[in-house]
Amino acid sequence: MTESPRVLLVTSAAHPDGEPGHAALDRALAARGIDSQWVVWDDPYVDWSDADLVAVRSTWDYDLRIKEFLGWASSVGAILLHGADVFRWNTDKSYLVDLATRSKLPLVPTVLADNPVKLRAAISRFGTSVVKPRIGCSGRGIVIVYDAETWLPVDKGPWVVQPLVESVFREGEVSVIVINGHPVAQVHKVAGSGDIRVNEEFGGTVSAVELTSEAALLAVDAVAATTEIVESEIVYARVDMLRHQGTLSVSEVEVTEPGLYLDVVPEAAEKYADAIARRLDLPELAVVQN
Repeated sequence: MTESPRVLLVTSAAHPDGEPGHAALDRALAARGIDSQWVVWDDPYVDWSDADLVAVRSTWDYDLRIKEFLGWASSVGAILLHGADVFRWNTDKSYLVDLATRSKLPLVPTVLADNPVKLRAAISRFGTSVVKPRIGCSGRGIVIVYDAETWLPVDKGPWVVQPLVESVFREGEVSVIVINGHPVAQVHKVAGSGDIRVNEEFGGTVSAVELTSEAALLAVDAVAATTEIVESEIVYARVDMLRHQGTLSVSEVEVTEPGLYLDVVPEAAEKYADAIARRLDLPELAVVQN
């Protein structure tokens, strides 16, 4: 009897059982004859070489130990989707400037600041600004700055600076999940009262909405542009968008550890499992029948 292909789904110590809604993905992979297991990325007892494929899912602590995380990714090698080089590019928010320079995508304007002088200059340029750590996750370290002269940064940087997109208070944020180059689901995210962070740990809420052509086309274009820049296939991604000056604009392209909101859109698990099955060269008929 042929052994089932083995897939390791990578998470963090705070989410040892997997991302929210993981049961839908567990079932979808099992239905396709795939043996999957959730493992913590920095667990020294995991034998990565025992896997046929490794997929990063909920490693939402990478920003706290970025050198270790990228070192781990490099050590896993070719069986890791999407790979250490892509992660290195995507975990540093300077990639937004790269995207703006090398594509025609509408993006929320982003300026890099490596020191306090450049930071204050960027804030002065935009006026009320959102300052983010260049390497950051889950909304950590994000602040709104109203006055560049009186505000003092808490951390030592480097940072990215963006104008405050006022529509986040009225319309919230849109995210589209893209798998195998196709938009498969859309969610609407609303920040908690008086905040711009839509992360649930900061009081944000997430709901499934109908996939709109405007958001879907922008998401597909964003992933296509990312693919060209990193010169590597992007199997799965989440594209976050805000309406800036009347235009739906990309605010993030998450290809390292994109939360897929499987607890809100469990149907995305089926598409994700299909993508994993194809990478394992499972027969198409088996994918359909199982």
